[in-house]
Amino acid sequence: MLINKRKGSLAIFLLLTSINLLADLSGDPGEIYPVKINKNINSYLVIESKGIQYALIPLPFNKQGQSVKFNGQIININKKDFGESRITITNSSMVDLSEEDLLRASKESKVIKTSINTYSTKYKPKLNFIKPVQGIISSRYGKKRYINGSPRSPHLSLDIAAPTGTEIVAPEYGKVILTGDFFYAGKYIILDHGHGLLTSYSHLSKIDVTKGQFIKKGEKLGEVGASGRVTGPHLHWTVYLNKIRINPESLINDKFLESIL
Repeated sequence: MLINKRKGSLAIFLLLTSINLLADLSGDPGEIYPVKINKNINSYLVIESKGIQYALIPLPFNKQGQSVKFNGQIININKKDFGESRITITNSSMVDLSEEDLLRASKESKVIKTSINTYSTKYKPKLNFIKPVQGIISSRYGKKRYINGSPRSPHLSLDIAAPTGTEIVAPEYGKVILTGDFFYAGKYIILDHGHGLLTSYSHLSKIDVTKGQFIKKGEKLGEVGASGRVTGPHLHWTVYLNKIRINPESLINDKFLESIL
């Protein structure tokens, strides 16, 4: 009986330990979760710290309360209330689109999607981002968004308000893979930082780079403006990892990598 009790206690201990380990595999939507790996995986951004390799897994905003699987492990995604954002756009033609504008916006969406699906593995980001513009954060990642009182898609970017003409710089080394003037985004840039990490910049008043150009960290990209669908001058900054929009504000925190490893 004593042996059975010990076996039973051991089984309970192992079960509780297993549950605790599983409980630890969780993160907030829009964040990056590092998973230890034994070999490089080309389709993921992999970093090394103290001799250990980690694949950086983006946690999708739209899978709150669910999970993602990677390398045999399950990562639970927490539910989180990000608050809400309500804006008023007086130009109704920018809210209720004409057939012509709908067609234009649809075509532009496909162009942007194609660019986001394209990235290089010839260079790798260091994930030591700087803030792309000096200003005031006017809308954070994840907020429920209402335009003229109607619910819209969640705000999966970071808005930084600043006067028109304020300089916008590259937060990290990258290559310009798209520039243009779009219906929603206005004057627009996408940078490829390598291995699935991309950033985009919307509503500029001026673009100072060209497609195919390599940009150093801190180099000027353009200037803040109010082009496209906006209520005032600001930078709408989006960060993608493996085509998933993650929280830009996390990346500009001091010692970001140290904070997640």
